[in-house]
Amino acid sequence: MSKPQEVSSAAPQEVLYDVSEHIATITLHAPDRMNTISGPMLNQLTERLLEANADRNVRCVILTGSGRAFCAGLDLRPQSGGVGGLAGSGATTSTTLDLRNTPPTVLFEMEKPTICALNGGAAGYGMDTALGCDIRIMAKSAKLAAAFCKRGLVPESGGTWFLPRLIGWSKAAELIFTGRTLSAEESVAWGLASEVVPDAELQSRARALALEIAANAPLAVQAAKRMMRMGLNEPFPEHVHHVFLQLLPLMRTDDVKEGMTAFMEKRQPKFTGR
Repeated sequence: MSKPQEVSSAAPQEVLYDVSEHIATITLHAPDRMNTISGPMLNQLTERLLEANADRNVRCVILTGSGRAFCAGLDLRPQSGGVGGLAGSGATTSTTLDLRNTPPTVLFEMEKPTICALNGGAAGYGMDTALGCDIRIMAKSAKLAAAFCKRGLVPESGGTWFLPRLIGWSKAAELIFTGRTLSAEESVAWGLASEVVPDAELQSRARALALEIAANAPLAVQAAKRMMRMGLNEPFPEHVHHVFLQLLPLMRTDDVKEGMTAFMEKRQPKFTGR
């Protein structure tokens, strides 16, 4: 694998980035503070998500953390400089926020499929970030902590949107209102994660799944994700119409020809994303 890179030589190295075999691995890298999101980390994460989404060579993204936590939430210490203007010095702030280029929005709008490999606890902002990924795989020691209301807050980064859609209103209300922490096994039972694996096997399992996804036609995978996202908020008749419109350009791609030819020849296809 290639050597992880810094976002900027002048900035703290709080997000690692690596691309190999069509897979981009983005790692939150501040293990000394349990990967809490600082201002620099917030900006670097946004940049790396956008970079992975724009790179034609990338077909799948793995988001994970270093150390014993995935992300313990926002880093609101005064010396951190605040996060996205949320932790100021008491000065008057604007009543409008531009969140278009912040990780929750960027992650939601990504075309590339995303896998969150939860190497440890995900609390607050970290939990919302994990929920923003398409697939979640959890190490046995990992947990999801919806501790917002216990801190006098609400899920500020997408949790109130994701949770009712993922697990239904009643379960979402129970989790948010109680601020409960779920173990990895409970997270799977509640429908918030796909599987639990031994801690030592987390990265290899996430990569195996990413390779399985990356072996498919990338334009088709991205179109499927786009249609799934649109389908969350539109009636069925309109949705199938949009799917048909998405299908037409796919039928003219080289990958469709390769997929059909490989099927007839009983071999594995070699997709190019064209």
